[in-house]
Amino acid sequence: MSEPVSVREATLADLDRILDVHTKARTAYHRAGGLAPDAAVDPEVERDRRTGWTAAVRSPDQRAVCAVVDGDIVGIAAMGPPLSTEVHPGTVGQLYQIHVRPDSWGRGVGGILHASFVRYLEDAALSAGLLEVWERNTRARTFYARHGWRPDGGFRPGPDDANYVCLRLEVARHRRPA
Repeated sequence: MSEPVSVREATLADLDRILDVHTKARTAYHRAGGLAPDAAVDPEVERDRRTGWTAAVRSPDQRAVCAVVDGDIVGIAAMGPPLSTEVHPGTVGQLYQIHVRPDSWGRGVGGILHASFVRYLEDAALSAGLLEVWERNTRARTFYARHGWRPDGGFRPGPDDANYVCLRLEVARHRRPA
């Protein structure tokens, strides 16, 4: 990517552009995973997506960020305390999602957003990160494996009889020596 990528906090004014990035990325990886193009089109899901991102932007406990190139939002990420009540929020944070516009794939945007999540964990003195990834999203699974994420054995049902696989990242692997 020739233009520099910056990461900044998301605002409510970004919401339509955030939803556009999210929808384009999700549609692309669902299609690559074998879902029909219209399978991800659902007005209720779109309302839920807007509600979720609005909550993430407003929440004092969550963090929503945008990757920006030349004033244009090309990637987004949301993170915060674990969604599972079985996980202690004092030791683990959750990467809820990273989405990069397909026309910006392979340009380092995802890596920059991932680094923002690792900084979030370090700033909060959390020892590990959790996330879920759709098992048919091979691009994302490869990306996360390259960044040190490993399956933790958990899963939950996902679209088209394909599970969401739970991954874990140990922060100590990413710390730079002092």
